[in-house]
Amino acid sequence: MEMYRSHVMICRGTGCTSSNSEQIAKNFEEEIKKHGLEKEVVVERTGCFGLCALGPVVIIYPEASFYSMVKPEDVEEIVKEHLVKGRVVKRLLYAESVEENRLKALEEVDFFKKQVRVALRNCGIINPENIDEYIAFDGYKALQKVLTEMTPAEVIDVVKKSGLRGRGGAGFPTGMKWDFASKSVNDQKYVLCNADEGDPGAFMDRSVLEGDPHSILEAMTIAGYAIGASQGYIYCRAEYPIAVKRLGIAIGQARQYGLLGDNIMGTGFKFDIELRLGAGAFVCGEETALIASIEGQRGMPRPRPPFPANKGLFAKPTILNNVETYANIPVIFNKGPEWFASMGTEKSKGTKVFALGGKINNTGLVEIPMGTTLRDVIYEIGGGCPNGKKFKAVQTGGPSGGCIPEEHLDSPIDYESLAALGSIIGSGGMIVMDEDNCMVDIARFFMDFIVDESCGKCTPCREGTKRMLEILERITEGKGEEGDLDKLESLAKNIKNAALCGLGQTAPNPVLSTIRYFRDEYEAHIKDKKCPAGVCKELLDYFIIADKCKGCGICAKNCPQQCISGQPKTPYTIDSSKCIKCGVCMQKCPFKAIIRK
Repeated sequence: MEMYRSHVMICRGTGCTSSNSEQIAKNFEEEIKKHGLEKEVVVERTGCFGLCALGPVVIIYPEASFYSMVKPEDVEEIVKEHLVKGRVVKRLLYAESVEENRLKALEEVDFFKKQVRVALRNCGIINPENIDEYIAFDGYKALQKVLTEMTPAEVIDVVKKSGLRGRGGAGFPTGMKWDFASKSVNDQKYVLCNADEGDPGAFMDRSVLEGDPHSILEAMTIAGYAIGASQGYIYCRAEYPIAVKRLGIAIGQARQYGLLGDNIMGTGFKFDIELRLGAGAFVCGEETALIASIEGQRGMPRPRPPFPANKGLFAKPTILNNVETYANIPVIFNKGPEWFASMGTEKSKGTKVFALGGKINNTGLVEIPMGTTLRDVIYEIGGGCPNGKKFKAVQTGGPSGGCIPEEHLDSPIDYESLAALGSIIGSGGMIVMDEDNCMVDIARFFMDFIVDESCGKCTPCREGTKRMLEILERITEGKGEEGDLDKLESLAKNIKNAALCGLGQTAPNPVLSTIRYFRDEYEAHIKDKKCPAGVCKELLDYFIIADKCKGCGICAKNCPQQCISGQPKTPYTIDSSKCIKCGVCMQKCPFKAIIRK
């Protein structure tokens, strides 16, 4: 093994890749070669570091210098100063990583301080396209232990003791699911991985697949041994090209090393994994719809029972877990179920990964112990709302989740607590909203998404969500009527009770939660025909403040409707009857003399 004095770790997750991190990596390699440092410094392309708001990210070890928002043209300076002369380039360092002229360890930085990386343990640390690096970090050690020292029943018992629950949304106990499948007698069984992450703003599973694909292969193989399966499938959406590529590389490497295929590790156990690409249908995140899609059918849910553990893929016993659930499995066996169960709450053990986005300073991936409060995530890790804006709500659980207001920020993050607040953990999306967000419009947006993504199989979801969307659209257009809120609540409750699958049953959550916590905003839209947040276009009026107007005429010149009139050096006026409320006048006014309300 070659030894290097410095390792240049460059994020090649989707976010940083889209910001030209591959060119940064190539520039590093060229500059390092130019200075004759090829035998001293190595460039590694890694998965996501987590702090996506600061990408592209470059971390140089052993100093752990955290360079953020790096551009290709910055590379020459970093190589000359840091790698040749040993002087860090201070202007490019992440400000939070520097304290009194010393570099903080990553775990000391506020963003990482309260995190515990289990599922994300290798992301940003190893090259995901090199199996040797995964093995160097205890990769396939758990599989070796399972195959050589444990019976299938003992494997399932360990998973049960850990308290691990499914991280895909429902939170069903993983060990119990495996136990059901192991007891189903059949000549063929299957292990499936749900990598069809479809929530807007969610990228937890994508990042694990891009940064640590072997952990999923190892976990699925362990699951195959536990239930007596010989074949696994990873259902990954085709819109994740980097994840698909790295999974393909990882599967090939695992086969080459004898970690997939016949006679794994010389134990006689046979298990292989294949990739199946999804076409981007949100409903295929539901387990029975995903199974149908793998079979080549249209991805639509079916009633349960029978459950997949008894009759799943090709009518054979099947277990299906999502990416994050599997990512926890190897470390549970390496460190013990008691270690995993020591984190979290009584009913929600371990950690959970969230994709933190929206109106938040530190967007990115966050992995925290269950039971951490929403306030800690949003303010201690996320850094609060930008530009000094006031926090308004956070939506957890994607388009089927609820919006939680400030008064409940001290609530712990676990399955039961969020359910009591009218929300869900879901797969792990966490969208922050500030004072400039209209909660009625937010509900309309997510209901629009649900209507578009509904498979249409069951009437409550197909028709009920459309009717809810129509009412919400009317309200945001200023055409709301007395009784609309009662209609929304009635429709929502009927859909929750009667929809075929979990997606339909949770679809009304954004509407119900916003009515519950922000009823005054709905009433302002319906009764006063006003949008308090100034978002709903049809409810806005633009006014020129006479005392501030200098009579420059810039607003009139830029108005597409020519509805602004006046004389030079005198206050101008807006004809509201002609105004289309485009907001161009407000944007162009150099004196901030135009307001909307």
